[in-house]
Amino acid sequence: MSEKICVLGVAGGSASGKTTIINKLQDFFGEDIAVISHDAYYKAHPEMSFEERSQLNYDHPDSFESDRMAEDVRKLIKGYAIDMPVYDYVSRFDGY
Repeated sequence: MSEKICVLGVAGGSASGKTTIINKLQDFFGEDIAVISHDAYYKAHPEMSFEERSQLNYDHPDSFESDRMAEDVRKLIKGYAIDMPVYDYVSRFDGY
């Protein structure tokens, strides 16, 4: 029998307890849980200057590569590995 893969989405506003819930789930399930953060899927914009990037609204839904994230979730459900991006908050403001 193959393992069943479940997807659980945790959403909420700032300081709503998302990280606390995820940490508790990781403590309970250990290595049996993988966490994907929408924050990892920010669009990087290396073609923009610091000044241009500092004017972007990073809270707007268009700031994310949501289609890529959804595709990565579909791959994980099928048992495939993904190459999840690593978003660097420092370079977002200090240059690439």
